[in-house]
Amino acid sequence: MSAEKKSGSDKKPDHVYLIDGSGFIFRAYYALRIAPRSDGTPINAVLGFCNMLYKLLEDSRDGDQPSHVAVIFDTARKTFRNDIYPEYKANRDAPPEDLIPQFSMIRDAVKAFNVPSIELAGYEADDLIATYAKQAKEKGAAVTIVSADKDLMQLVGEGVDMLDTMKNRRIGPDEVVEKFGVGPEKVVDVQSLSGDSTDNVPGIPGIGPKTAAELINQYGDLDNLLSHAEEIKQPKRRESLIEKADMARISRELVRLKNDVPVPVPLDDMTVRHFDPDKLMPFLDEMEFKQLKERVIARHNIDISGEVSHKGEEVKASAAEREYECVQTMERLDAWIAKAQDAGTVAVDTETTSLNVMKGRLVGVSLSVEPGSACYIPLGHGSSQGEGSLDFDGGGKPDQLPLEKALEKLKILLEDPAVLKIGQNLKFDMLVFLKHGIRVAPIDDTMLLSYVLESGLHGHGMDELSEMHLGIRPIKFAEVTGTGRNKITFDQVPLDKATEYAAEDADITLKLYQVLTPQILERRMTRVYETLERRMPETLADMEFAGVKVDPQILRRLSNDFAEEIASLEKQIHKLAGRSFNIGSPKQLGEVLFDEMSLEGGKKTKTGAYGTGADVLEGLAAQGHDLPARVLDWRQLSKLKSTYTDTLVNEINENTGRIHTSYSLAATSTGRLSSNDPNLQNIPIRSTEGRKIRTAFVAEKGHKLVSADYSQIELRLLAEVAEIGALRKALTEGIDIHAMTASEVFGVPVEGMPSEVRRRAKAINFGIIYGISAFGLANQLGISRGEANDYIKAYFHKFPGIRAYMDSTIEFCRKHGYVETIFGRRCHIRGINEKNPSMRSFSERAAINAPLQGSAADIIRRAMIRLPGILARKKLKARMLLQVHDELIFEVPEAEVEETSKVVKSVMEKAPEPAITLSVPLTVECGSGDNWDEAH
Repeated sequence: MSAEKKSGSDKKPDHVYLIDGSGFIFRAYYALRIAPRSDGTPINAVLGFCNMLYKLLEDSRDGDQPSHVAVIFDTARKTFRNDIYPEYKANRDAPPEDLIPQFSMIRDAVKAFNVPSIELAGYEADDLIATYAKQAKEKGAAVTIVSADKDLMQLVGEGVDMLDTMKNRRIGPDEVVEKFGVGPEKVVDVQSLSGDSTDNVPGIPGIGPKTAAELINQYGDLDNLLSHAEEIKQPKRRESLIEKADMARISRELVRLKNDVPVPVPLDDMTVRHFDPDKLMPFLDEMEFKQLKERVIARHNIDISGEVSHKGEEVKASAAEREYECVQTMERLDAWIAKAQDAGTVAVDTETTSLNVMKGRLVGVSLSVEPGSACYIPLGHGSSQGEGSLDFDGGGKPDQLPLEKALEKLKILLEDPAVLKIGQNLKFDMLVFLKHGIRVAPIDDTMLLSYVLESGLHGHGMDELSEMHLGIRPIKFAEVTGTGRNKITFDQVPLDKATEYAAEDADITLKLYQVLTPQILERRMTRVYETLERRMPETLADMEFAGVKVDPQILRRLSNDFAEEIASLEKQIHKLAGRSFNIGSPKQLGEVLFDEMSLEGGKKTKTGAYGTGADVLEGLAAQGHDLPARVLDWRQLSKLKSTYTDTLVNEINENTGRIHTSYSLAATSTGRLSSNDPNLQNIPIRSTEGRKIRTAFVAEKGHKLVSADYSQIELRLLAEVAEIGALRKALTEGIDIHAMTASEVFGVPVEGMPSEVRRRAKAINFGIIYGISAFGLANQLGISRGEANDYIKAYFHKFPGIRAYMDSTIEFCRKHGYVETIFGRRCHIRGINEKNPSMRSFSERAAINAPLQGSAADIIRRAMIRLPGILARKKLKARMLLQVHDELIFEVPEAEVEETSKVVKSVMEKAPEPAITLSVPLTVECGSGDNWDEAH
């Protein structure tokens, strides 16, 4: 213990200041409107809070000096009051979007000013304030509660007053009577009768604060009033008091503050201390509070001549506040496991030799049970001195634990249903453990917590979240190795540095969990997280571990075929151009098209070359020009060859004979999964050549691949959310939706309708979902822009509800910065209020589509989460292998194909239930075959 803390503990409290942190925050937020920090982070509440705190501390030093001070915060977690009355505070609105990221920074501000920051899970800040006030009075100290919160007025009395800093007004017993009509000792009784709409305290219907005060003054207290309720002359008031007496008693338990909670910081440790300039100045610099910094420097004559920038020094500053251990004996491993089991919560992280889990090897495991304390368990290092990578046989080395024996012990912890495992992108770690036969559960994932809160606003990697929420810049891999990850693997890192790096990951993950979990509750995103995100890591880890079998011979044959076709196309293109040129050069292609062939529509870019993007070539091809059409074919085949047939062969795992793609859970703003290493979601299926690639994805012997695909799901969701009666009716009755649309828009009978007319309606139907423009539709259909514009106008005239949906969605997004799926997922849309018209239009199109694409993504997530368990309960051996947007791929024993297809179809079509009941039915089309193309 530091000398400063020892001396502080010896000082007896004589005047205690208890600052209501939450009250300060919201007053600061609404009182100050300033530009965000240079990196875009909102800071108005942080600055307002710092100004208020600094002024309070300085004023108290000049006047009635407190001996002890602390800022008390709410934890925003569930409290004991929710057990008494589940609806308590249920109607509270979520905090403003731009305030949420400031909560953690405000707590950092309190620490920077060297003031204790106190909170306690399960209790409100008011309960802590009541408890500290009682303890201070028992020690003979005076108490000042810095707040204007009426709920705290019940504490006012002898030795306890309140200070409203905004009005510079002291609140004593007289002011309480002025507010409530009763003295502080009867405030609880009045509130029990009148209730509180802000906190959803029910009270007695029809009795307001004024009437409540009259009744309490007449009958003395709540119990006496309720026992004489039959004497009340007013009939309605009498009936309410009799019938709702229990509700009044419940309300009393809700509003009465507890004054005996287990305080996390002793009162004696709250001694007033001067701030440390070496901590406060860097914080003010980081926040960019120049004026406040100048005031502090001038007031306290701080010499900053030798001050250096503390940017990026957070890790060093926090090093003294943490304890990281390298676990090198079974006894210490047992101790850490026992500590985790006692706590019921543990943050977990793994270190491997590769970021590709299926190719890498487990090197070590990190655990953290409490903030600032973590351990690293080395299991596969080359040597403690980092002398290169050695094959690890599981036998152990002198400075690290035997792999298999350590994992046997860790398995008990990681599979313990009573211990919550927390991770950052935990799917990665779950897959690592799955390779060793360990199924990690139950889990929480800080990446997904952040994703639910702010998808589309920023990244959700640990480093970014740590700097954003904790003010800590994590150690970089290069900093512990002196090199990049591509030059050295983790098994070559010396154990002391490996411990510093790896243990910090677990420590930060636990801290992030403690910051993000309350925000999920505050912003009422629990259902989204619990039903759409929390179980996805387990589902995807199983899919990635299973992989999908790929026939390398088919890929090699396709590569040869594509090479021949590409060569043939090159000859055709050169012949049409009248000369040879580099088809892959946009500059040379532009010169051929617009200078030499004199085609219309050529526009030069800033570089001076003609634009030859796909949209330009498609427009030219639609006008009947052969050369741009052949170039498009050449580009497609070249991409198929280089991206898939040549590359996928190298992605086949030599041990499993399968490709193990990795799914990113938090990469899109709409909830859609993305596939990488390799990307299997972008294989083209509209062309014959693209579909050929799918033939290389095959079933194991004795099995079939089953494809289950949602039919027109986004169109169905459009009919649902936009409430389009005609579309709903057609989709419900199974009518050809595109033919129906063509009939409605173009006035053509369904029977005998030309295929071209139906194709145009189909293009409009799907294009509308993505906010297609007349230009885009014209290119797609090969018609003039004016004709395309007429089609779109006719479409909106026939279905005005769609235009109304689009307009209302854009308006909502401009106001809130996000749109919502049918399940409540928030998709934040950047640029919706941009001044640049093209950027704004792009964001508007994204806003229109996001609720539809996001809802479709949510629906398939719900199906993916449910299917493995349902298939297992029905004793079906199908394995879910791939997810490609609206399609799921399964590997199924041949004898179970029919039954599995029925189960999969039923689960997918009912995926929204019971949370959402759609008026438009979902339809899933199932197929099976020896390969993916046949199944689809």
